[in-house]
Amino acid sequence: MKAIVQERFGSPDVLQFVDADLPEIGPDDVLVRVHAAAVNPYDWHILRGDPYVARLMGTVGHTRPKARVAGVDGAGVVEAVGTGVRDLRPGDEVLGRFEGSFAEYARAGADLVVAKPSRLTFEQAAAVTMAGQTALRAIRDVGGVQAGHRVLINGAAGGVGSYAVQIAAAMGAEVTGVCSTGNVELVRSIGAAHVIDYTREDFTGGRLHYDVVHDNVGNHPLRRLRRALTPSGTLVSNAGGPPGGHVFGPIGAILRVIAVDAIVRQRLRPLPDSWTRNHLLAVTGLIEAGKVTPVVGRTFPLADTAAALRYLEGGHARGKAVITVA
Repeated sequence: MKAIVQERFGSPDVLQFVDADLPEIGPDDVLVRVHAAAVNPYDWHILRGDPYVARLMGTVGHTRPKARVAGVDGAGVVEAVGTGVRDLRPGDEVLGRFEGSFAEYARAGADLVVAKPSRLTFEQAAAVTMAGQTALRAIRDVGGVQAGHRVLINGAAGGVGSYAVQIAAAMGAEVTGVCSTGNVELVRSIGAAHVIDYTREDFTGGRLHYDVVHDNVGNHPLRRLRRALTPSGTLVSNAGGPPGGHVFGPIGAILRVIAVDAIVRQRLRPLPDSWTRNHLLAVTGLIEAGKVTPVVGRTFPLADTAAALRYLEGGHARGKAVITVA
């Protein structure tokens, strides 16, 4: 099969488009013929082995990447199933967490994939897993958004932000999205009642206050973000934002949020990475109901995966960047 292989940490230039062996599956795995794969900030952290503390912990690998074939999110068709798999069969269209999704075939745990919503293309489906469940946890679980809440999404046109806008609106919140001038109409079209162009207005000025602020960008200090909250409002700080340094990454910012939360009335919450099948099923349920639609900004062929990662690392991606494989 054709695959994007990474033998060492570094820039996107270290990625190689080569022939590789098909992955072997265990009794509880499925082999998926990949049709499309999403590009996530997680991927360029793995690519660069950044932050360094993740190497020391062995999270991304000590001296070289743990996974030789890159990519973690994808959508495709089940090719084969392990002997212990009962709920999936060859020919099923699925999306989920794949091991090495930047390839023509990938292995996945059967409990890490779900049925692809019929209304989605494979490119749209590939964009669901990491960004969709991150937004759901931020808005529903950590933010505690309820009908009638005033909710602000900073980075509303990005991968996670575009889901957060739609999920909050589906829950009955009055959503304000923050984005650049070129994305104002997009953010309005996906459910934001109000849109702030950050090139013209600073939402942390204290003029308006929100019950929940979901920060995906990390471009404002904590004290200013708090100015945008009501006295008992909730800030959800997405740990998947800017790196915050090559040594410790976002850990310092997370610790600041926790420390200040202990002494103020407002609820300040970091958003750690986590995964559950139920979160993904909840997102695909919203998609099947027509309440959420993935926003795919750009697509790249598999051979141009390095270019996709450079585009994402630039920090101004619109919606999700997706690799087309099949």
